[in-house]
Amino acid sequence: MKKYSHPLLLLLLLVSLFTGCNDDDKELDDTITPVENYISPADNAAVKLDPPSNAAVTFEWGQARAADGTVVLYEVLFDKEGGDFSAPVYSTVSGTNGLDTKLVLSHGDLNKIANLAGIPSQAQGKLKWMVNASKGLNVLGAATARTIQVERPAGFSVIPGNLYLTGAGTEAGTTLGQAMPFKRVSSGVFELYTRLSPGDVKIVDQTTGTPTAYYINGNKLLQGDNATSPATAPAVYRVTLDFNNGSAILTEIQSVGLWVSAQNKVTVTLPYIGQGMWKIENTPIEFFQFSWGRDERYKFIFSEKDMAGATTARQYGSTNTDNVAPTATTAAATTPLFRWPRTSGTIRTNLWRRRTARTWISQS
Repeated sequence: MKKYSHPLLLLLLLVSLFTGCNDDDKELDDTITPVENYISPADNAAVKLDPPSNAAVTFEWGQARAADGTVVLYEVLFDKEGGDFSAPVYSTVSGTNGLDTKLVLSHGDLNKIANLAGIPSQAQGKLKWMVNASKGLNVLGAATARTIQVERPAGFSVIPGNLYLTGAGTEAGTTLGQAMPFKRVSSGVFELYTRLSPGDVKIVDQTTGTPTAYYINGNKLLQGDNATSPATAPAVYRVTLDFNNGSAILTEIQSVGLWVSAQNKVTVTLPYIGQGMWKIENTPIEFFQFSWGRDERYKFIFSEKDMAGATTARQYGSTNTDNVAPTATTAAATTPLFRWPRTSGTIRTNLWRRRTARTWISQS
């Protein structure tokens, strides 16, 4: 029997090991084919976006192939109508972390992508989409791209967290850091009492850096730098902006009066002093003594004119359904817009009264 020495046996083992490694290296092949056909949606398909409906669009394509038969991953890119995907506005992997040959996007997602592509709300525009196939470091774009036409709804896909008013046609002037803040009254809805004049009026989402700007065009709220004033003459307005439907409502506040129950009429008219406040000082307010007691009920009446020119009276009073006579230590109520007053209370968070001292209304 032929014998092998230990050094020779070790050499044979090493040669075998390196040979096996070289064979494995030869089996590594990142070659893939690109996506060659799209299934849905059809090229130039039109979609009217309706985010609240939770409707969705399915983007589907044919499978790419890997030379070694292993899996291929997919990424979907979206770009503007004339884009070449060198800087897509949005990209994401397909379903199941890139393994699926389809991607499902809700109308809400498409609305955000359309916004990134510069398509305004309440407008139509086109998006290009393409699929990249990849294996390892090898990424291969599809031979062609498709186009989808979308119609965006009213409203905004991204609602700002804060909102401010600035410009030469506002009380705040043109200094961005002094812009007047809006009050958020509900999700996506902002409100501000202020005087507007002819001149630039701009709405921004921050008072530093480079804010996103909005403007009012009739009864619409639009995004952009068109800083035009909705007022043709100086007047005080309640400005209500709804980002959910892209609406802007300007209600002119023609007067604010103090209505006293015992006299059943407005006894004092409060002048507007600026920054969303009406204030009067050193004005006696008489509450009558009746046989059943002293009548200290009052409310405030806003004479308002809407955008169509119709005039109405809106009544504000205490936030409480009933009150007792206030004292020097009685805290002011703070919840706005309770419409039938009793004695003391607040509206727009800072309204209070003293029997003979002063009365004011403030928004902030």
